[in-house]
Amino acid sequence: MSRVLAIAVFCVALATGAGAQGFSGLARVLPEGSALTDTRKGARIELLLSQGVPYRLFTLDGPPRLVLDFQEVDWTGLDPEAFDRSERLGPVHFGTYVPGWSRLVAALAEPMAVTSSELRIDDVTGSARLTLVLGPVDAESFAASAGAPRDARWDLPQPAEVTERPEKSADTPLVVMLDPGHGGIDPGAEQLDLIEKDLMLTFARELREVLLRTGGFEVLLTRDDDRFVSLERRVALAQQTGADIFISLHADSLSEGLAHGATVHVLSRDASDVASAKLAERHDRQDLLSGVDLSQTDDAVTDVLLDLARTETQPRTEALAQELVSGMAQTGGPMNRRPLRSAAFSVLKSADIPSVLIEIGFLSSPRDLKNLSDPAWRLRMAEGIRNGLQSWREADDARRPLVRQ
Repeated sequence: MSRVLAIAVFCVALATGAGAQGFSGLARVLPEGSALTDTRKGARIELLLSQGVPYRLFTLDGPPRLVLDFQEVDWTGLDPEAFDRSERLGPVHFGTYVPGWSRLVAALAEPMAVTSSELRIDDVTGSARLTLVLGPVDAESFAASAGAPRDARWDLPQPAEVTERPEKSADTPLVVMLDPGHGGIDPGAEQLDLIEKDLMLTFARELREVLLRTGGFEVLLTRDDDRFVSLERRVALAQQTGADIFISLHADSLSEGLAHGATVHVLSRDASDVASAKLAERHDRQDLLSGVDLSQTDDAVTDVLLDLARTETQPRTEALAQELVSGMAQTGGPMNRRPLRSAAFSVLKSADIPSVLIEIGFLSSPRDLKNLSDPAWRLRMAEGIRNGLQSWREADDARRPLVRQ
């Protein structure tokens, strides 16, 4: 015996009787009954859950994507490659979105709409099977119906208005916003048992500890757990908290270019090399695949931010990058043979905060992989970054009166 709950856009699944007992713990996605498959004209999504949970679904355009949100579920054991047996759906990303909620995003090879959806809950076991059937639609109809609904329970908060920061004295702690790359639904690079999002969160915490023990620093993190934070939100957090410095931390995997050794990236309209261009493309693409609606992005605004970043902030940013490279090199590195690079990273587009992106190593490099797994090596790199920040602040404070005349 089972019950069927049909939904159109939003559904809250409820169980009664014997099945209600299953709601006491975190629901698990069961891989043996879950799959993405093609049908004759469209595609089908089936998810077997240990218990029913509230969920919603919607589509986004540019590129076409299907987004499926759940009350938080455990994705452990679900292999994306084994799960995705469809040519019309994929690649698929899934994981934590915001605390308490999970997200699955499937890229659509062509515009498709959900023609039927059903959540069937077993009265005896409490397990639930979610079935979605998708069928083709024309591009115009898809675009007209696409869009992310706004609901405070599910969505990231809107960025707050930016307020002017007061002038700081030389004795005021330097406010450093550390940005552990990726998170939640966006794992980043993966190599053996290392996942970039986890590794960068660990390193950010280690670096925070080094800075706080040194003194003279106030340290903030864009995320302090495994959650998804959009690129726009990362920049907004730095603005809202009055950060003096923004440092995005990564350890990507890249086969093109010289992908080994630490590099420091600054903002530039044009990439300095192929590897930096590929990295910037990958980082921005993660926001698309993670279900962020960028259909309203205004390229003119981006151009203005880039121009602003090249006035007073750009020279300060370039000086910061130089000091960070020097600091890390002096603690042992190893550094890439071209450690200073540039590209149009969206996460670096704050107009008035010196912002850099540090690749402390590449998971695709066997040497870097070994170093990144070593807590002692990570400590030396953290100390190198601290030394660079100290040197930069001393020089920046000395230059500031001249810049403002």
